[in-house]
Amino acid sequence: MSKTTVKDVSADQERVAAPRTVGGSRGLALLLVITGAAGLLAAWVITIDKFKLLENPNFVPGCSLNPVVSCGNIMKSEQASAFGFPNPMLGLVAYGIVICVGMSLLARATFPRWYWLTFNAGTLFGVGFCTWLQFQSLYRINSLCLWCSLAWVATIIMFWYVTSSNIRNNFLPAPRWLKSFFGEFTWVLPVLHIGIIGMLILTRWWDFWTS
Repeated sequence: MSKTTVKDVSADQERVAAPRTVGGSRGLALLLVITGAAGLLAAWVITIDKFKLLENPNFVPGCSLNPVVSCGNIMKSEQASAFGFPNPMLGLVAYGIVICVGMSLLARATFPRWYWLTFNAGTLFGVGFCTWLQFQSLYRINSLCLWCSLAWVATIIMFWYVTSSNIRNNFLPAPRWLKSFFGEFTWVLPVLHIGIIGMLILTRWWDFWTS
C-alpha cells in the first residue's frame, strides 16, 4: 500500500498554485477594443497628416486650430520621431495588438500569467512613452496635439485596467487592501491620472485659455 508523503503533498500544492490561464471580463474586453480603436484612429490620422506634411511643407493639419493646439508643430518636431521613424507608426502596431487581445477576450480566450504580464509591460511602456511625450509637448515644443491627447487618454485607461486585472488575478503581488481597492475603485486611478494631465495643460497655457 502506497503512503502519502510530505513531499507528495507539497508537489500537489505546487501544481494547484501553478500559473493558470485566465481570461477577462466582458467589460475589460470591450474596454480594450474601444481604447485600442481610439488609439489606432489617432495614430492613423496623425500618420496620414505626416505623409501630407512631407509632401507639402505648407500643409496645415486639420487639428491645428491656434498657436497652442497645433498638430503641425508637433509633427515637425524631433520628438515626433523618437525611434527614427514617425511615432504614430508604432501606435498603428501597438493599438492593433490591443484590439486583437480585446477581441480574443470577447471570444472567451484565456491566457497564461506570462502573457498577461507581457501585455501589462507593453501598456506600462506605452504610459511611460506618453508621459515623456506629454512633457516634451508642454515644456519643449510648446504645442498640443488633440489626436495625441486622444492616444494618451486611451493608453492611460488601458494601462490601469490591465494592471488592475493582473493584481486581482494574483499575477502581480499586492497586499489585500490594494486588491480590494482595485476590485472596486479601479476607475479612480485613470480619472486622477488624466485629471493631473488636464491640470498641467490648463496651467501651462493659463494666460492663453483665459484671454
